Amino acid sequence: VQLQASGGGLVQAGGSLRLSCAASGRTFSTSNMGWFRQAPGKEREFVAAIRWISGYTSYADSVKGRFTMSRDNAKDTVYLQMNSLKSEDTAVYYCAAGTYNSLSRLIRNYDYWGQGTQVTVSS
Repeated sequence: VQLQASGGGLVQAGGSLRLSCAASGRTFSTSNMGWFRQAPGKEREFVAAIRWISGYTSYADSVKGRFTMSRDNAKDTVYLQMNSLKSEDTAVYYCAAGTYNSLSRLIRNYDYWGQGTQVTVSS
């Protein structure tokens, strides 16, 4: 499975961005997609996850109510709509795919990773 993330950029605080992650290859073998982020000097952290079939989602408390994850099964693509962005959202955002049998916030439960896209929020 290959993952290609895009959509990052520079935005002012309070603004919006939409990230995309296109999956290719043996995508039928995966059950979950997730977004993680890593700020400079910090560990990679969970942001959001979605089940391919049901569309069930899970969010980190820090983004709940501001970020929305969705999927387009026909395009094997997931999205992360980010609204009301804050400076603390600045990070490299990674999409990931996993075969775990339920939604997971744990990095170890994701088997495939994209290259990351930079999101910078200026205050």
